[in-house]
Amino acid sequence: MAKTVLVGTLRSMILPLAPVNDYLYPSVQFMTDTEEPALGKREARKQDRRDAIVAAARRSFLEEGYAATSMSGLLKTLGGSKATLWSYFRSKEELFAAVIADVTAAFRQQVTSELLTPGEMEATLVNFCRVFMNKTAHPDAVAAWRLVVGESGRFPEIGRIFYQEAAGHIERALSGYIAQQIDAGRLRNEGAVDMARTLTGMAAVHHNRRLWGIETADSDMIDAHARRFVGYFLRLFAVP
Repeated sequence: MAKTVLVGTLRSMILPLAPVNDYLYPSVQFMTDTEEPALGKREARKQDRRDAIVAAARRSFLEEGYAATSMSGLLKTLGGSKATLWSYFRSKEELFAAVIADVTAAFRQQVTSELLTPGEMEATLVNFCRVFMNKTAHPDAVAAWRLVVGESGRFPEIGRIFYQEAAGHIERALSGYIAQQIDAGRLRNEGAVDMARTLTGMAAVHHNRRLWGIETADSDMIDAHARRFVGYFLRLFAVP
């Protein structure tokens, strides 16, 4: 008989008395000792091939732009057949979504981790802003942002994809955390999503100044901005 390593969900382990946000605390089913986590050779080869496609597309999208990137052009770089490429990604839009998810994966994970870490609300929000501004200073993040801003007028789908795969994740995570602070009586209820957008909007100002080339990503400056923005936020929304 298989021995169960762990049964239950992350919901039952984290903040059991607080309202649970589905993005911050997703249900997680754990494996039993009879399950095999390792990929088989065939699955591993497929994953390696998919990773190679995403890596090539990432370079092309970020360096050449969305319009200049084509599935046929990627085939010249990667080799193989058109049928093989299309078996992984059915369209350029789907491939672009995978690239944005790849570019922002570490960013999304670290930002969400900051919101999950127990601590005082002000310190948590400062850490969130600090990570947000540091991660958006990464060259690939800057390139992705310029791509979206520069080409979403002609290709509206890339703005939608960027929001779904990147900005929307951050917004949901932060608004979930803010909703918990509202329920705990620490913040006034002015709409958790709008409150989250207020804070990320302030943090994005620093990002825009880097995009314009008039400000660098200095760590001391980022820390000072993070503390200042959270101070403004708490003056607006904190319960006295």
